[in-house]
Amino acid sequence: MGKLTILGFLREQLSAVPPVSKADLIGKTVILIGANTGLGFEACKHFALMNAGRVIMACRSKDKGEAALEKLQTETGYKGAELWIVDLSKFSSVVAFVDKFEQEGGRLDILVANAATATLEYSTTPDGWESSLQVNCMSLFLISLRLLPQMLKTATDYATRPRLVTVTSELHFWAKIAETMPEGDIYKTLSNKEYCTPSVLAHRYPDTKLLDVLFYLALNEHLGADSPVIVNGVNPGFCYSELRRDITGFQSMIARLAERLIARTSEEGSRQLIYAAVGGADDEDQLRGAYISCAQVSEASDFAIGAEGRVVRDKLWVEVVDILSAVDPRVREVTEKHLLTPPERAP
Repeated sequence: MGKLTILGFLREQLSAVPPVSKADLIGKTVILIGANTGLGFEACKHFALMNAGRVIMACRSKDKGEAALEKLQTETGYKGAELWIVDLSKFSSVVAFVDKFEQEGGRLDILVANAATATLEYSTTPDGWESSLQVNCMSLFLISLRLLPQMLKTATDYATRPRLVTVTSELHFWAKIAETMPEGDIYKTLSNKEYCTPSVLAHRYPDTKLLDVLFYLALNEHLGADSPVIVNGVNPGFCYSELRRDITGFQSMIARLAERLIARTSEEGSRQLIYAAVGGADDEDQLRGAYISCAQVSEASDFAIGAEGRVVRDKLWVEVVDILSAVDPRVREVTEKHLLTPPERAP
């Protein structure tokens, strides 16, 4: 795709959504971050109907998580779902979550990094980072890196090819940081209150989705072409969602109108997540590092896959590993033991 025009967005948005992909998940373990509502909950239902050995529903709220777990059991009859609590706005909660899985979780066949927040107001997490950056990006990156050894071990122990899916968005095509990427420490600048003017925050969600794309592309590269773990990113499309619950005023009115006119249902959007997680089994290598949209391999933005984006991607990778290693030293261990150092790029 490379570029996305408004007409192109509408054409794809209004196209028929392919039926959900199916696979035999008996005995396999799935973790879905952000599982209590919307895309995440609908994806959990699909995994349940494929008889997954375990579906770990990772949620921030215990009450909402328990309600979602009960609803899943009622609607599908599935008894293999578990509620695990993780608050992406707190690194301590994320570390506790991955530590618990490392100690108790066993095999891990599918990890779907789905949770996100969208807001126009500046706020920081207890860890001091701008909220969207931590929730939409860094905490999900931390989970992905820390659980990678479990996925690699699963591949060896069970002769399978686990998948790590990052949920992104077509909005990454319109990210403003692609036009004016901050100099110096990019993440620290993006989190700085003085930098985060209203005009900057108006594009924060698309910007975080571009950061997600750059991360999964970098992770895929560092894993190498022979890795048994398939890493990809997926665009669910514009769907009915609680994602925009914190947006108010005129922009909220526009979002609600757009939902009425062109939004997919959450179930339709979840089919894209399922394709990224289990689809394309006849040629899994085509999904390696792929950007998936409309249940097929597509192409991320020109910036994300171009020369300029590769330079930024390399820089952001170093920043992310440094930041997360300070939070959790195990991150450095994972990158040094399990990931490759890509060759220097030609000038």
